[in-house]
Amino acid sequence: MRSRRTRLFLLKSLSLFSIVRGYNILVIVLAQYLAAIFIMAPDMPLREVVLDINLFVLVLSSALVIAGGYIINSFYDSEKDLINKPGKSMLDRLVPQRVKIQAYFILNFLGVLLASYVSFRAALFFAAYVFGIWLYSHKLKKIPFVGNLVSAILAITPFFAIFVYYRNFESVIFVHALFLFLLILSRELIKDMENLAGDMAQNYQTIAVRYGTRFSKWCITGLTVLALLPACLLIARFDIGYMYLYFIASSLLLLLFLVLLWKSQSKKHFVWLHNILKFIIVSGVFGILLIDIDLVLNRLL
Repeated sequence: MRSRRTRLFLLKSLSLFSIVRGYNILVIVLAQYLAAIFIMAPDMPLREVVLDINLFVLVLSSALVIAGGYIINSFYDSEKDLINKPGKSMLDRLVPQRVKIQAYFILNFLGVLLASYVSFRAALFFAAYVFGIWLYSHKLKKIPFVGNLVSAILAITPFFAIFVYYRNFESVIFVHALFLFLLILSRELIKDMENLAGDMAQNYQTIAVRYGTRFSKWCITGLTVLALLPACLLIARFDIGYMYLYFIASSLLLLLFLVLLWKSQSKKHFVWLHNILKFIIVSGVFGILLIDIDLVLNRLL
């Protein structure tokens, strides 16, 4: 009996981790810290950045609000996910909808409350972020173009909080952000093609549903070509250390991505394309370390 309860508890814990996509949040937290150290505040001592309590609170607030966002998104997409992601959906349903909503309010409340420690403006920022995520999950994601655009903006918003905190308005930051934004926006359009069956069943008016996958492919092609521009700009015009190697590799991978995009016909192919973009985005997090490889080596050796 006890082992059964333990097993059920572990399954529910795994379900909750799946719902809030804990692995994504861990990557975002790491990305925020690396961006702060190497991009936002490159001239500040490493110890001062890492031990900055205000930065820690902003990152923690981001993590809590993002977790809440994943929960409310799962709540509204529960029927659609039964079609698009049946395996994950069955795992997520181990946590009752009532518990999800309770967790959603608690996480958001804690996120905004913690942000108030930094400043009242920070609390307002995260309160607006919470509202934006809810509005997207409830209404905007069903609108073609608008849903994709808002989703990409919400994805980079946590980095904007760090950017404002350090008041660093160097152009290199905006070019980095543009590259990331275009990749995320392309990934959103790929996800629409990947989730076409569930979106049609639930009347989600995505670009793929309303205009077809061929039109979506042209949009993705345009966004991918645009993403190559900031990548080339970062390689040619800015001092980014050895991170230029990442942008060269990413550019080549994006060209391969375009070739595969126009050969893709099934959900399986779209999942592969989704994973290619996800790989480029996640590897970019660790690629930040290449900006100042001497600093990294000095800390490790």
